[in-house]
Amino acid sequence: MANELLILFLGTILFLCVESKYIAYNTSQGVVPGKLNVHLVAHTHDDVGWLKTVDQYYVGSNNSIQGACVQNVLDSVVQALLADKNRKFIYVEQAFFQRWWRDQSEAAQDSVKKLVSSGQLEFINGGMCMHDEASTHYIDMIDQTTLGHRFIKEEFGVTPRVGWQIDPFGHSAVQAYLLGAEVGFDSLFFGRIDYQDRAKRKREKSLEVIWQGSKSFGSSSQIFAGAFPENYEPPPGGFYFEVNDVSPVIQDNLDLFDYNVEDRVNDFVTAALSQANITRTNHIMWTMGTDFKYQYAHTWFRQLDKFIHYVNKDGRVNALYSTPSIYTDAKYATNETWPIKTDDYFPYADNANAYWTGYFTSRPAIKRYVRLMSGYYLAARQLEFFSGRMNSGPNTDSLADALAIAQHHDAVTGTEQQHVANDYSKRLAIGYKEAEQLVSSTLACLVESTLPAGCQNPVTMFQQCPLLNISYCPASEVDLSHGKNLVIIVYNSLAWRRNEVIRIPVIDDNVAVHDSNGTEIESQLLPQAEVFEGLRNFYVKAYLGHTPPNTPKYWLAFTVSVPPLGFSTYTVSTAKRTGSTKSSVNTYQSNEKARFEVGQGNLKLTFSTDEETHSNYVNIRSMMDKQVEQKYLYYSGYNGSHQKDPQNSGAYIFRPNGTYFINHERQVPFTVLHGPLLDEVHQQINPWIYQITRLHKEKEHVEVEFIVGPIPIEDGTGKEVATKISTALSSKKTFYTDSNGRDFIKRIRDFRTDWDLEVNQPIAGNYYPINLGIYIKDNKTEFSVLVDRSVGGSSLEDGQIELMVHRRLLLDDSKGVAEALNETDCVADDCRGLTVQGKFYYRIDPLGEGAKWRRTFGQEIYSPLLLAFSEKDDKDDWMNSHVPTFSGMDSSYTLPDNIAMITLQELDDGAVLLRLAHLYEIGEDKDLSVKTSVELKKLFPEKKIKEVKEMSLSANQERTEMEKKRFAWKVKGSFGDEHVLSRGGPVDQKELAVELAPMEIRTFIIYFDDNDMPNLLSDA
Repeated sequence: MANELLILFLGTILFLCVESKYIAYNTSQGVVPGKLNVHLVAHTHDDVGWLKTVDQYYVGSNNSIQGACVQNVLDSVVQALLADKNRKFIYVEQAFFQRWWRDQSEAAQDSVKKLVSSGQLEFINGGMCMHDEASTHYIDMIDQTTLGHRFIKEEFGVTPRVGWQIDPFGHSAVQAYLLGAEVGFDSLFFGRIDYQDRAKRKREKSLEVIWQGSKSFGSSSQIFAGAFPENYEPPPGGFYFEVNDVSPVIQDNLDLFDYNVEDRVNDFVTAALSQANITRTNHIMWTMGTDFKYQYAHTWFRQLDKFIHYVNKDGRVNALYSTPSIYTDAKYATNETWPIKTDDYFPYADNANAYWTGYFTSRPAIKRYVRLMSGYYLAARQLEFFSGRMNSGPNTDSLADALAIAQHHDAVTGTEQQHVANDYSKRLAIGYKEAEQLVSSTLACLVESTLPAGCQNPVTMFQQCPLLNISYCPASEVDLSHGKNLVIIVYNSLAWRRNEVIRIPVIDDNVAVHDSNGTEIESQLLPQAEVFEGLRNFYVKAYLGHTPPNTPKYWLAFTVSVPPLGFSTYTVSTAKRTGSTKSSVNTYQSNEKARFEVGQGNLKLTFSTDEETHSNYVNIRSMMDKQVEQKYLYYSGYNGSHQKDPQNSGAYIFRPNGTYFINHERQVPFTVLHGPLLDEVHQQINPWIYQITRLHKEKEHVEVEFIVGPIPIEDGTGKEVATKISTALSSKKTFYTDSNGRDFIKRIRDFRTDWDLEVNQPIAGNYYPINLGIYIKDNKTEFSVLVDRSVGGSSLEDGQIELMVHRRLLLDDSKGVAEALNETDCVADDCRGLTVQGKFYYRIDPLGEGAKWRRTFGQEIYSPLLLAFSEKDDKDDWMNSHVPTFSGMDSSYTLPDNIAMITLQELDDGAVLLRLAHLYEIGEDKDLSVKTSVELKKLFPEKKIKEVKEMSLSANQERTEMEKKRFAWKVKGSFGDEHVLSRGGPVDQKELAVELAPMEIRTFIIYFDDNDMPNLLSDA
């Protein structure tokens, strides 16, 4: 027995001393017909800010919060790809890649270009970030995608083929058809859909569909779309291979202990067959990676090499390095017929009490800041075109980059940590300051020059007022009593004429306003409410570091008329005769039981002091006569700390724990202002809610301005504040919300089109994102509400519309951000909960007549008039020595009512990027939902157009080439009552007329004759 043990021991020693041999892994396998093909997609998901700022994530600093360094990811991945020509990797976020690219040597850049050319490194999605799909406006989505796509085209000569929205918290119809099919994507993949929807789709093998997101476009803008079985991570079974991950690696060295090739191959095959059981065709995709992975890429690729080698030797399934493009091609080649999907994937819940509908409103101040900067960016690019782009600056590049990053799904969503939110705001502020210089200098050149003969050093100095919403505008708060006049340039970035009332704070009541012809025009003085003084003093000190020296006594309101893509000039001076009309001021105590009416035009509201929340809405033109009730309420944020289901309400999640209506402060009187231009009703709802209801004489909608906050938390309870507007409309559970400010989608309370909804959260589960507006209707009437930023909203009762306007919560919702949504602002040691100022607008129309207001006024909300201020002496004849009015278009022309110009931008080569958008869906309006023509020559009267190229939406390929490559997928069933849309035809290069069909956006690059007159500014 002893001899046998000795022989065994010696044999073991000899076995252990055998030199291990190098194994050359065969990773060259492609698709194998007839087998189950497992497409291994190596990827990293790199948030452009979340727990750390974008730059902290890039360089790998602040790792006490999260160990993540994108620089390491890209360095490591490139080396791993160069080590094996069969390896593949996809990359998404161009905000990171462009930072890294600028750091590389020419030799390193050449190596990367070869990897891209060979298909080893593929850009997917290709925008600056993976934008959100709920809180983003479609123009911002287009702009940030274009910024990334054009960089990729210029540097690498390629166009991304696949949409990769794997982490946003729900998915929009606009993403599918506009930011999918219309940018030339062949497919779109995403990770998050409702848990009930996912379960049903698994059973029916319908995770992958043909998504027709547009009622107007139908099948002409459909896309192959796939939701992942669980998330965007590797499948269950232990397939994570970052350094220190716990998944078992393949140990294939026979000289070592724990040899496990057979076990790991079996794990792989089991997981593959499990996914195949819920997937159509013999192709499945594995997303091999997750957040900030591949920081040491060799640990991943070593294991993927081994899996491909050994799984294919086993032979039961086929494993291959792949990309979503290869996967899409393989799916298309099967000639499978796919189920159809319409509408969208909102709202998203990942369990019964976790509806991700709170972020529709989270951080409302940042949401408004992003929307304001978006409209400003649109205007600044127009002025940059008029002046001529200067690469040396000032230009709009910094603002473009900041806005692009702000569209990230943990930025405008409000789901980032506070220091990251501060970073987004700081970037926007820096971008704004440079764009502000450009705007001011361009306007100065335009007013100083009768001909575009060049302008280097304009004398006129213009100021702007980004804090005008809290009544802070030093440029308008000047003493005019010593012969000074205030000059106001009002710029209109819309391509149709606008007549609107503007308001500026002034310190004197003895003022008069004159128009561009020198004619005194009607104006109105409204006393400043005390609430604005408090807001102004605190937030100017918090943001600018000083206390305002003056306190304006009045708002000065007057009507301006501004040409398309142009400006008009107005002057404010000391009145020599009557001057501005002071508003009459009346106060009504709640115990008076008085009734009063406001409204100088067609629209009138009647209030009763004993029913503070009610008003009678009468439009004498449209014969609308309705009772309207408006209330504020708050939802108590759910505290699940000691509950069976511990889900809290937080930055992502809306989980109410009781509804509490807010009673009006009955001891505080109504204050009513009457004047020739507008009337206002001021109400102190409670100590932390103030509201102004405003009616303009020439408008037929109600404007509601609210100031909410600080939300009290002394009771230890977080609160989510909403306003509810009720009418008698019989809306039958149905309401309509916009998709990213574009199409309106039908919603039905407690109902989902794609599955039988189990209702667990009847409030949160019926909330939807709103960027433009929401409306309800019955068989006679439409009731519409428009918003000034992204909010969450619903219709929880028939005839009623609800908007959530502010949230302050004390608990984290355990979805990753690891902070409570408790925003504060501080001046020294005085820290207060955030106060939010904003507006919404409502209108009641006869059935079928509301769309024109929603579409037209919606554009005016997005693109507010831009005001620039200067001063002149009383003796200066400004109107004769300067250009008082200007339009960048032919003076006889304006765009049709159903068309908007959403991009006018000079490119680096002097060409111009132009986008025109039809604002109406098919059947939305009896007069305006029609094909319409635009004359390009009249948009550029001072230039001779040499060539017009129609491009894809993101302007990285010609439209004709994109259409040639479009896949014709086979679809089960049909769209139902699908309209056959005839799109606008090709551009006639001679007549230069462009047709747009309903909902169509057409993108052009326009080249001008080199002999055209020079722009106003140049780099000289």
